[in-house]
Order: sequence, then structure tokens, then C-alpha cells
Amino acid sequence: MTEQQHPSRATEAFFGRRKGKPLRERQARQMDEVLPTLALDLSRPAPDRIEDLFTFTPARLRVEIGFGGGEHLMHRALEQPDTGFIGVEPFVNSMAKLVGRIVETGARNIRLYDDDATEVLDWLPAASIDQIDLLYPDPWPKRKHWKRRFVSAVNLDRFARVLKPGGQFCFASDIDTYVNWTLLHCGAHPAFDWTAGDAADWLTPFAGWPGTRYEAKARREGRSSAYLTFRRV
Repeated sequence: MTEQQHPSRATEAFFGRRKGKPLRERQARQMDEVLPTLALDLSRPAPDRIEDLFTFTPARLRVEIGFGGGEHLMHRALEQPDTGFIGVEPFVNSMAKLVGRIVETGARNIRLYDDDATEVLDWLPAASIDQIDLLYPDPWPKRKHWKRRFVSAVNLDRFARVLKPGGQFCFASDIDTYVNWTLLHCGAHPAFDWTAGDAADWLTPFAGWPGTRYEAKARREGRSSAYLTFRRV
């Protein structure tokens, strides 16, 4: 175990499907041949400078947890080629889709991890990340499952450790109970300040927001979304 990890905190189990429909031949080949060239190797200590994971020196570093179909991550990576992105997604089909897009676009500023995001957070050096994105995470709508929500006191501790002072945690959801849950948990955490200046702020998409298929589905079903930004104190 490396010195960046926390032996006192057990890694939470991942709840959810890891694989859906069979991969197409090209996707399977890319997962075998391309993903290993982009994947984080958590069996080795993290570099002192996370920038060294990339073939260039990123001006900023962002982590997206549970990137789903990868639309947002890919958009941001192409929009901000001088930023290094770490995308975490345990669902095989979603990972395969993004790997295919990386091959198509030639993007060189994305690194990937296909398992539990808490493992990445415990591996990263302290104060190494500029922004963490958690966009439309599984809301676990039943009250008895709320403890499975990714926003929790222990995971906010993880965020606080890896974010640089002044870094941001950005959260989006169309589920009111999860929005309120996140506001309460972040409000109770001493390392985070909500940046909203008025009510319109949290109803306004993040700058340059491309939208996602989950957001489009929510709107079709009559649900509005909230966009919350918290600053690492």
C-alpha cells in the first residue's frame, strides 16, 4: 500500500452492472489493445506529479467520476486540449464507447480507470487535482439505498484531500432528493463552500456545458436539473 492511500478507510463496494450487451469486434479489440495504453496502473505508486501521466504538461487536471457514455468528458477534452483528464467508469460498454472516440479523435489528454473511483481518489497525491466532476450519478432513489450514494462524508474527505486549494467539485443531477442530499453533505463539510450567488446559479448549466443523454431524458420526462459547484477552501 502506498503512502497516498488510507488504510483506515476501506474502499466502498461498487454497486451496479459492469457489463451489458456484448462488445462489437472492433470495440473488444480496442479494449484489449488501446485501453491498457491509457489506463492508470494503481499497482504502482502514483507519480509525485500527476502531470507526468501524460505525454505533455497539462495546465490543469480534472477527474470525471462515472462518465457514462463519455459525451461530456470527450467534449471537455477536445475543448480544453491543455487540460489533463482522468475518467473513471466501471461499466464496460461505456468504457468501450469512450475508447473508440479517443481513437477516432486522437485525443491525447485522457487517462482512464475502469473500476471503483474511490481507489483512484486514494491513489492520487494530495492537492493534485483542479476539478472533480460527478454528473448525473446513480441517485439510488430508495431511502434504504441512500447510503450507496457516492456523495458521502467519507468521499467528500477524499475529494478534499486530492483537490488543490480553490479547486472545484461540480455536481449535476435531476433528482431533487440527491440535490438536497449533496447540498446538506457539502454544507456540513468544512472543506467546501457552495459558490452560488443567487437561486439562478444552480439552475444554470456549467459554462460550455454540452448536455448529456441523461439530461435530455430527464427533460423529456419533465424533470429539471441542478448544477452545483463547490470550492475547496
